[in-house]
Amino acid sequence: MPELLHITERSLWDTARETGTYEMSTRGRTLQEEGFIHCSTRAQLPRVAAFLYGAYEGPDDLVVLVIDPERLGVPVRYEAPEPGGEEFPHVYGPIPAAAVIAAEPWERA
Repeated sequence: MPELLHITERSLWDTARETGTYEMSTRGRTLQEEGFIHCSTRAQLPRVAAFLYGAYEGPDDLVVLVIDPERLGVPVRYEAPEPGGEEFPHVYGPIPAAAVIAAEPWERA
């Protein structure tokens, strides 16, 4: 299975490294609120980043978590937001910090 990507604020990733798990679903929504963690493929990432953080003026740098799905231990499902739409990977459980094989800085185009 190919790597999964998730864009987030650096402080949220720093907290996850301290606690051992990452549990934010998307900007401003937790795994508990959403039921899964939104991810993307590398090809989908620019559109997702623009949608979530296009005019981001937050205090943190943004990072892209590169996730090895083999290290997750929870289900990953590719699902479309609407019938017939593009499918995105969703992680159905917390992401162990050890499953994140890199945290790349996000550079806006």
